[in-house]
Amino acid sequence: MSETARVVDVPEYLDAELVAGEEFADGPAFWLAHLLITMGDLDADPEAYGVTESVFETVMERLGDAGLPWLTFRVPFGGGHTALAIYVNFEDESTVEFVVHQPDWGRLGHLGQCGPSSAGPGLSWQELTAIAAAVPQGVSDAEGLLDPAQRLLLLLPMLGDAATPDDAVDVVAQALVRCGMIDDVAARFARELLETDADDRPVAPSWIVAEDNPVPICTSRYSPRQVPIALGISRTQAQALADALRGETTATA
Repeated sequence: MSETARVVDVPEYLDAELVAGEEFADGPAFWLAHLLITMGDLDADPEAYGVTESVFETVMERLGDAGLPWLTFRVPFGGGHTALAIYVNFEDESTVEFVVHQPDWGRLGHLGQCGPSSAGPGLSWQELTAIAAAVPQGVSDAEGLLDPAQRLLLLLPMLGDAATPDDAVDVVAQALVRCGMIDDVAARFARELLETDADDRPVAPSWIVAEDNPVPICTSRYSPRQVPIALGISRTQAQALADALRGETTATA
């Protein structure tokens, strides 16, 4: 990746330099690193996933380098919203933060984070797949990831939903293949990520819509979405977000 990457302007991160990381997400080494950092076992052998160890280590070093600008991966979706995965690195700690940005809000909507103080989940299965598929018309790759498979894998760490369907593992495996993994490795890795073979698989939370806000909330006490995203935005903005999370689009105000 070129270190002349475009600066990403997120006013809520005033004290940090964010740069676009999308060109970094161009092969299986990145996707293996991203998913192991956020969902998997960092002691895993990358060669077992078809990724050369030296390439994997190079990716890992950049993702966690506290001396360089924070890599930011963007997923634009309906209504002018953008989901962001930001690799936040300090000398003694690294975290991947997942947020929703809408320039009219004046605040961020927090989905969750992966790191020493993890929080989540931040998306239902319906929301994850809707956002992945909802590539806005007229948006260029200079504004974020446009490939639905990449969009799904970037946000997959935020998934937590008791209503996740049985075929989710196939959807994730297909996304992994599209992002460069070989078929049999992708199928195995998808099962690992979704813990479909785990005897002690944790009970996933549910998602509900309260009477006073159209944005779904999560039943997990560990989720930032115990309350609606970006609490305090206008009713019209909340409705636009709720529609966008379903893959629909409305005007904002």
